[in-house]
Amino acid sequence: MSLALQPRTDESLAERLARSAAATGAGAWIRTEDFDGWLDGRRRAHHFKVERIGFDELDGWAFAPGTGNLTHRTGRFFTVEGLSVRVGEGPFGQWQQPIIRQPEVGILGIVAKEFDGVLHFLLQAKMEPGNRNLLQLSPTVQATRSNYTKVHQGADVKYLEYFTDPARGRVVFDVLQSEHGSWFYRKANRNMLVEAVDDVPLDDDFCWLTLGQIGELLRRDNVVNMDSRTVIASFPLGDGGAALHSDAAVQSWITVERSRHDVTVERVPLDTIDGWQRDETSVSRPDGRFFRVVAVSVEAGNREVTGWTQPLLEPTGPAVAAFLVRRIGGEPHLLVNARVEAGFLDTVELGPTVQCDPENWRGVEPPPFLDTVLGAGPERVVYEALHSEEGGRFLYAEIRYLFVEADESQAPLDPPPGFQWVTPGQLNALAGHAHYVNVQARTLLACLNAGAVDLDQVR
Repeated sequence: MSLALQPRTDESLAERLARSAAATGAGAWIRTEDFDGWLDGRRRAHHFKVERIGFDELDGWAFAPGTGNLTHRTGRFFTVEGLSVRVGEGPFGQWQQPIIRQPEVGILGIVAKEFDGVLHFLLQAKMEPGNRNLLQLSPTVQATRSNYTKVHQGADVKYLEYFTDPARGRVVFDVLQSEHGSWFYRKANRNMLVEAVDDVPLDDDFCWLTLGQIGELLRRDNVVNMDSRTVIASFPLGDGGAALHSDAAVQSWITVERSRHDVTVERVPLDTIDGWQRDETSVSRPDGRFFRVVAVSVEAGNREVTGWTQPLLEPTGPAVAAFLVRRIGGEPHLLVNARVEAGFLDTVELGPTVQCDPENWRGVEPPPFLDTVLGAGPERVVYEALHSEEGGRFLYAEIRYLFVEADESQAPLDPPPGFQWVTPGQLNALAGHAHYVNVQARTLLACLNAGAVDLDQVR
């Protein structure tokens, strides 16, 4: 029997993505300048309301007897549990905290299709209760397994068939990616891009945009949601040329970083964690640091279920995530940090140079390069925008994302332990594999992939 073999990779994909990234100002469906009007129209078309409530007003959620874990009556969706953590280095050597445990794997998927020879991407105006402005651009499908198997007995997830039926399209990539390792326990989602083979019907709450148009929107605060950003980060855009360190050297450095850290993580009952207190409306620390667990009621006219209540994790302040950038041997390089986060499956993932809420570091030695980022003048800030994190689990979680140009005195070629210089191409290649690049670094990488950041201006 003779079988037809398939090419291992699509050699033209990087070129097609680059052509889409260059298509700014207008696509086949909408001009970028008209996008705000369209989004406002979707906001007016539906009823949205989010209110804080007490834990006793939660419907279907309760603190379990014996553990105090906050669970849903179905045993699905997610739970808020306790975590006991011990790490080998840093000012916070051991601690306990609440954490979200959501073992099921969801789908974050974008449908792509060519119009007039240019790839466009189908995004949704999706309401999430934790977004300060509620409505942002999500992937075509953004759903947990509980959602798309209809544990909530709601409506079908639109366009789900493009990610479950191989006849609907060609899978461009499908990779498991972590979420916030400080707030989720070993959470992962399938990040997918599927190119449709036939015409795709357009629902009113969805829009087709070029990658360049998405890049224009990524220059604005709180427009493109975290789930869209993490998928765009894995768009394969090519290797980008030479680098200070070979790919093999970078891989070896990551392996060394994963091997040298001694991290012990143990799930414990929420009722037993030290340094936290529970009242009628929150689980929080007496010193007001880090985050609190709260409850909300939600009304959303365009969701699969139009009303519900749920817990959310609320950070106590805005955070900063920044890459320091240098041109080395003529090529832009990013200073990555091998970060240990308690919820990671594999101990370490690559994060931005700086990733923290500065207020949480008051009274202790700040992390490396924080002062360099916070003290950067406008002439060194290559990119800056405020983006929301996972609005389905976090309330008003926002991070100011930056690319900051640095020199040898601020960010040496031989950086401190735990830091390394890589090119955007090397980071993009690692983002094509599971558990290498954390979600904050993937947001910054998405900004690069979509053309929101121009590193050509880095000297």
